[in-house]
Amino acid sequence: MQQTRTKTRIQKRNRELIREAALDVFSQRGFRGATLDQIAELAGLSKPNLLYYFPSKEAIHLDLLSRLLDTWLDPLRDLDPAGDPKAEILGYVRRKLELSRDFPRESRLFANEVLQGAPRLTEVLGSDLKALVDEKSAVLQQWAAEGRIADLPPKHLIFAIWALTQHYADFEVQVRAVLGEGHDPYAEAQDFLDLLFTKLLAP
Repeated sequence: MQQTRTKTRIQKRNRELIREAALDVFSQRGFRGATLDQIAELAGLSKPNLLYYFPSKEAIHLDLLSRLLDTWLDPLRDLDPAGDPKAEILGYVRRKLELSRDFPRESRLFANEVLQGAPRLTEVLGSDLKALVDEKSAVLQQWAAEGRIADLPPKHLIFAIWALTQHYADFEVQVRAVLGEGHDPYAEAQDFLDLLFTKLLAP
């Protein structure tokens, strides 16, 4: 029994080592530029050992994307129809910015996939993601109809939130270069986005 538990711990550790290494490689090189050899070397495992856990580069990439999408969509799922509209939307903006700050590699991984036409995510984007955006867009429309927020195209409002938060992860090098030393891009972005969306949402 002890040997089984030890093996399971080692297997879990190795799978996480592979995921971490793959995240670095994919976010830097994209799917096409990444190789199993690069991932195995960074994970400190042999290529045959890596293939014991994941049968292909595609399998690792899809595993990362699936886990990422759950994390990425949780803040939108949490948008509460019974809550205060302004507080709910500003809270969503803050959580999206926090995800960009805390998971920049994951954000770039997702951006790279979409820029390549999302070949491994097309079905999910057109089903799960679309259904969630449709659901929350209806909430935003209802709030606008009640005069509680400005009457804005709800899906484009969501797109704007994505663009204005994920930019800080996907183009972090550019953001930091332009701001220069002594600036915290995420703290400054939070103040700016709070102000921007407060004004934008005013009925």
